[in-house]
Amino acid sequence: MTISAAILLVSCGAHPTAAPPAPTIADTVTSHSASVPAPAARTLPWFNLQVGDCVDQIPAVDEGAVEVTLVDCATPHRAEVYQRAPVPVDAAVTDVANQRCNDALTAYTGSSGSYTVSYLIDSNQDRTADNPLPSIVICLLQDAGGGALTRSAHGR
Repeated sequence: MTISAAILLVSCGAHPTAAPPAPTIADTVTSHSASVPAPAARTLPWFNLQVGDCVDQIPAVDEGAVEVTLVDCATPHRAEVYQRAPVPVDAAVTDVANQRCNDALTAYTGSSGSYTVSYLIDSNQDRTADNPLPSIVICLLQDAGGGALTRSAHGR
């Protein structure tokens, strides 16, 4: 039985019309990776932003903007969410928001980098609930020079 297997292998290798070699894993990955489309931009209310979300613009909430457009962080974007921090309703002011955002920046990026920080405050103040932390500070980082970011700042 071993002899016939050896004979079959020899005759298969010597056949002049053998099929071309099968594509390798690298060939398959290369041919398919170019055709994968980037995720489409989508909108959502700004108060639903999560850490790691990238946006095309910071919403002008003082002008009544509610929606924000999420984009892939590998494409040019204006800002990236890097912190959501609950705060007491009476502490949701500039000093506390700045402190929470500044404290989280290095942990998110791995360095202080050259970013500017801005934030949004979602004050979901339900006075009938026993919730000591009804407000959320949503911290966003931006390029310090005002340009677009072209990749995520997480762990740089």
